[in-house]
Amino acid sequence: ALVKWRIPVLQGGECVKAHLPSNLPVGAKAPKVGWCAHLDTVDAGLSPEIHPQVIHGYQGGDICLNKEKDLWMRVKEHPEVERYVGDDLVVTDGTSVLGADNKSAVANIMTALHIIQDEARPHGDIYVAFVPDEEIGLCGAKKIYFSKFPVDFAYTIDSCELGEIVWQTFNAGSARLDIQGVTAHPMSSKGVLVNPILAAHDFIGMLERTETPECTAGTEGFVWVNGISGGPSKCSVSMKIRDHNLEGYKAKKALIAAAAEYLKTRYPRAKIALAFEDVYGNIADAIKPENRACVDLLEEAMGLEGVKPINLAMRGGKDDSFISTQGIPTPNYFTGAHNFHSSCEFMPMSSWLKSLAVTLRLVALTAGGR
Repeated sequence: ALVKWRIPVLQGGECVKAHLPSNLPVGAKAPKVGWCAHLDTVDAGLSPEIHPQVIHGYQGGDICLNKEKDLWMRVKEHPEVERYVGDDLVVTDGTSVLGADNKSAVANIMTALHIIQDEARPHGDIYVAFVPDEEIGLCGAKKIYFSKFPVDFAYTIDSCELGEIVWQTFNAGSARLDIQGVTAHPMSSKGVLVNPILAAHDFIGMLERTETPECTAGTEGFVWVNGISGGPSKCSVSMKIRDHNLEGYKAKKALIAAAAEYLKTRYPRAKIALAFEDVYGNIADAIKPENRACVDLLEEAMGLEGVKPINLAMRGGKDDSFISTQGIPTPNYFTGAHNFHSSCEFMPMSSWLKSLAVTLRLVALTAGGR
């Protein structure tokens, strides 16, 4: 389709990138704008085969997703669906996710490109990146060759319901503590045995118990001990670190480091190693007064399309979280879908069409039009 629409395709790592050159008059100034969407769909432990179906003119009430298997989307569990009475809904067959996260954004971008060229709409330089592996740690965005994505700012389309925009996310990292103990037979272990599992237990006990996922909300950060494995000789502890505030993020890393140092003092004969990895940053840290136009334009585009912006401080990260750390401010806006990562995922087509309208409006605004 990219070739059909005369957009040169550029390969970069495992990403597909394309450039639609500006058609504005020579000398006209317009920012170079990028759009990014991810190709992969989450593995939610459901069937890998997706069988979408369309409910035309939803009349309200529970939706039978799969008559044969008696699978339903119940209004009691998903009352949001009744906000779309009269709308066409794309739903699952109850055995898998829908895949609107994020195939709906790919469809949005491709449809917008087709309309722009088919109707010869004015536009500046447009760059597109379709990336894999967002769901497993933004791995696809990290393989973009940014020399071939030379934009002033970009947008991802990967949020949820109508109106949602995201330009605030966690600062995110991971940590791993490896403990090498000293083994000994229990009959002669006094003064010899160093139990790495107990050492790991002591380490976890030194972390802040109220700053965990189950104790936090909104912009509150956390340290999540999400894995521990070990035996008589070795034990490893894995953690995820999240905080919207960069200083808070650094403080959590410092606490983990201090706990590891204390562990070395308490268990001098153990071999203890700690490693950190910064995974992505808060988009807000990349938004400055001099480059905030990307957010202002998005809010203006939504206003012109009659969509009220819903600003979210996302408790997570998206491709834009990494792209923004590369000096490219990249806010995110809605696809329109609900219940991502669920067999009750659904897409109201009126919301998808609004998302497409916002994309087209952004193209017009960045080209100096309305």
